[in-house]
Amino acid sequence: MSRLAALHGVATSYSPSPDRTVAVPVTAVTSALAALGVDAGTPEAVRAALAARERERAERLLPPTVVGWGTGVPPALAALPEGTRLLVRTEQGETRPSAGNLPHGVHRVTATAPDGRTGEAHLIVAPTGLPAPPARCYGLLVQLYSLLSRRSWGMGDLADLGELAGWAARTQGAGFVQINPLHAAVPGPPTDPSPYRPSSRRFPDPVHLRIEDVPEFAYLSERAGEGAGEGEDAAGAGGRARLEGPLRRAAELREAVLDKGALIDRDAVWAAKKAALEAVVDEVPLGPGRLAAYRDFLAEQGQALEDHATWCALAEVHGPAWHTWPAPLRDPRSPGTARARRDLAARVDFHSRLAWLTDTQLTAVQRAAREAGMPLGIVHDLAVGVHPAGSDAWAQQDTLAAGMSVGAPPDAFNARGQDWGLPPWRPDRLAACGYAPFRALLRALFRYAGALRIDHVMGLFRLWWVPRGQPPTEGTYVRYDAEAMLAVLVLEASRAGAAVIGEDLGTVEPGVREALRERGVHGTSVLWFERDWEGDGRPLPPETWRADCLATVTTHDLPPTASRLTGEHVGLRDGLGLLTRPLAEEHAEAAADTAEWLDLLTRLGLLHARGTPGATAETEEEERVQAVHRYLLRTPARMIGVWLPDGVGDRRPQNLPGTWDQYPNWRLPIADAQGRPVALEDLTASPRLRALLDVVRTRTRTGRPDGGEGTDGVDGAGGTDGAGRMDGTGTGSAGGAHAPART
Repeated sequence: MSRLAALHGVATSYSPSPDRTVAVPVTAVTSALAALGVDAGTPEAVRAALAARERERAERLLPPTVVGWGTGVPPALAALPEGTRLLVRTEQGETRPSAGNLPHGVHRVTATAPDGRTGEAHLIVAPTGLPAPPARCYGLLVQLYSLLSRRSWGMGDLADLGELAGWAARTQGAGFVQINPLHAAVPGPPTDPSPYRPSSRRFPDPVHLRIEDVPEFAYLSERAGEGAGEGEDAAGAGGRARLEGPLRRAAELREAVLDKGALIDRDAVWAAKKAALEAVVDEVPLGPGRLAAYRDFLAEQGQALEDHATWCALAEVHGPAWHTWPAPLRDPRSPGTARARRDLAARVDFHSRLAWLTDTQLTAVQRAAREAGMPLGIVHDLAVGVHPAGSDAWAQQDTLAAGMSVGAPPDAFNARGQDWGLPPWRPDRLAACGYAPFRALLRALFRYAGALRIDHVMGLFRLWWVPRGQPPTEGTYVRYDAEAMLAVLVLEASRAGAAVIGEDLGTVEPGVREALRERGVHGTSVLWFERDWEGDGRPLPPETWRADCLATVTTHDLPPTASRLTGEHVGLRDGLGLLTRPLAEEHAEAAADTAEWLDLLTRLGLLHARGTPGATAETEEEERVQAVHRYLLRTPARMIGVWLPDGVGDRRPQNLPGTWDQYPNWRLPIADAQGRPVALEDLTASPRLRALLDVVRTRTRTGRPDGGEGTDGVDGAGGTDGAGRMDGTGTGSAGGAHAPART
């Protein structure tokens, strides 16, 4: 069994720490193998499957996918028997007799060995790595739905994002804005509010549209609700009248959140926007130029968009859980689905149009951010997987592992492990198709991203598979071809001129961070977790942090900084029954942790001594929040991230792992220290936010041209030279950082 599992990349044990190895249940191994199409249910089946696998590997000349870096001959091709003839058909349409000096791309290679064996494979040729950002910069981190303006429809939208990016770049010198995944959600009600359990990762959610920015909207919105004017038919007036309800509802939702303390209601927002969009699409035809652009988008997106729009249309009729649809409709390629697609052609076109409109606004936001001076612009987020009931799971059944879910094994922070409810890709099917789904996904996201954050980037190497119906403790790791996954990532990012940030918090197996660094993928370092875990456990000196990372104080899964510094996060968890130890013990540990950091900040001269005459509790809190960001600036990190709610003293985490309906995860607007929602217009005028950004702006901008001391003002600490460039002296994080769990 162990040999068979190893040949298919299925682990029979894992090491949660360097000095400990844990065997996984046999049932987990057999279930994972079954999901890969391998019968290991009996000793006889194991022997037969092992013999077949070893025979297949011995007889094949090439694996399904071969990887090459740079201009050299890929190792798998260089190792072929002497005299083997090659024929390479490049992505660019050339035919070549050798595999050296190939252009970057995904090609096809055919090999013929002297003994008559032949083999054909996908050949991925990627740059050796992504270049580092040209200069150190800082940016804002925000959950877009939480960023409401006085013009939004009850949740933050793409116009709000554009306004924030333009303001941050032009007045605050920010280099990027990082947001949550904007993937299409599984529709409700109730919609799963988590942006990390999407229906589709390839297509964005139109709930983020600013309706007024849809060009056709103007033809209906003018004189909305008035009767037909001279020379105007009743249909035109009726179309405008259809906007009255959505516009009124939008104002109600906005007022409820910003002025009355209501939670963000994604379903209500989408109902209003959908009604408005239906009126626009029904009543206003596209002009010739717009129609040509839409048709180009349809042609470019092809089958993937048709599948997604078809799923959306079918979900309106049969509900979003495609497993419960009539049997013929569960197969996206069945004749029954083809008939349904024709019958629902108008709705399929509607959802295709929404995908185009959202893509257009996303592209415009990124373009505007760059034009405002941001070197990166918008940093988008790629979730680790998709909802099992959603569009991608329906359309990509052939590449997903049936009956399995992605999660995490038990560790010191979650003894029960985690099950995220996301079906994983089958590594064998990915290899067989040259990683086409992964390539298409990345290419779609890089259309409008200056950089991409990859959630749980360790998933490029291995994922914890949990059999359906079993607890997370009954899972096992399944390995992916990390070389191929990284090659696709580097290839697509380089084509887009984009950076990549990997969320590598938590338990990371040896070699992963090194492999990511070699290919130019930045990591993620969170202040509270940067300790010498293999030594004395004390905070890492700032100069020993790695340079190739996005350094932050907190994340959307952690308490905001003010809450952490005051210990309020412990009381919140206690009130929800999440503590595993007595409250007094948890409070004491949190207080000791905070005191250690405050003492360190004081010794480094980054925090004025506590108890300064005339200081109030509010000003002391602001100073401490600024001090932890000054600490980040002493590290060599090339990117510094500021959690936007920290700028106004927000206490509430956007997501509280371990909760579902006990806490309003993913539904909170940005608020001040008293819990009062803060509109975008007030946020950008906040003296507290501006003071915090002054700290990071003046220490990440370019220094004097004469090469003297930079504006860091800390005697060169922070790893930059006089021009604000990184000197690359960071030694990397010692030990593993500990990641928050997902809900």
